[in-house]
Amino acid sequence: MTPEILKAVKGIELRTRALVNSLFTGGYRSVFRGQGIEFAEVREYQQGDDFRTIDWNVSARMGHPFVKTFHEERELTLMLVVDQSGSLRFGRPYTKAALAVEVAAVLALAAARHDDRVGAVLFSDRIEGYVPPARGRDHALRIVRDLLAREPAGRGTDLTGALRFAQRVLRRRGIVAVISDFQAEGWEKAIGVLRRRHDVVALHLADPREQDVPAAGLVAFSDPETGARVVADTSRPEVRRALRAPGFAAARAVFKKTRVDALPLSTGESYDRPLSGFFKARERRR
Repeated sequence: MTPEILKAVKGIELRTRALVNSLFTGGYRSVFRGQGIEFAEVREYQQGDDFRTIDWNVSARMGHPFVKTFHEERELTLMLVVDQSGSLRFGRPYTKAALAVEVAAVLALAAARHDDRVGAVLFSDRIEGYVPPARGRDHALRIVRDLLAREPAGRGTDLTGALRFAQRVLRRRGIVAVISDFQAEGWEKAIGVLRRRHDVVALHLADPREQDVPAAGLVAFSDPETGARVVADTSRPEVRRALRAPGFAAARAVFKKTRVDALPLSTGESYDRPLSGFFKARERRR
């Protein structure tokens, strides 16, 4: 670890500390533990028990009502699936890749603060790195360090492969936070399969200029994933429409169909207020 990387990790920890403290104090477990329960035992019905927990099979055999009891899982695992493809190296005033690191840091440090396990899958057109889930602040900072220090070997995006990899390594039910611009194809089935077993949250990164290309005359463009170059006349409306980043409307439709909670985050504005509002909304629903 170079001194520059160490300084950057410390800077991110300091910048995100206030948000971690305010965002998840008191509400963290409500946000992430709504469905994290396991069956404990069957016991006789007591006055005040919720009738929806009655075990009708046991009650019929015994001749009087019995209820199922549950306990909250003691351990929560949060898996961060973080996009490191070429398209994330775009954005202003900071790139989508920088935004991904900051958001991942908030979630990792919040998990560490509550003594939950957190891991990470880093991907481009391949799996760039995997950090197995573990507890502790130092482990969370190790994830932040890897996000900052690891130079991706690939430039493309294999979101399907990353989602399937997360499905394989996350054996027990957990939370999967997918941090990506979702500029990929064919990942709809994979996220649906992942959602059946885990609570999946999509943090959808974007830069305003990807959907609103400015009219700046002749502009040279380069695709960061394929390396293709083109000169386009952005003064023409039909050209600007053609240059819009693909997949934004399609991604929203997939999230709705698969019942994945999704939050759009823009490089053009601070992420703390949208992120806070998003998780508070989840807490109210649960």
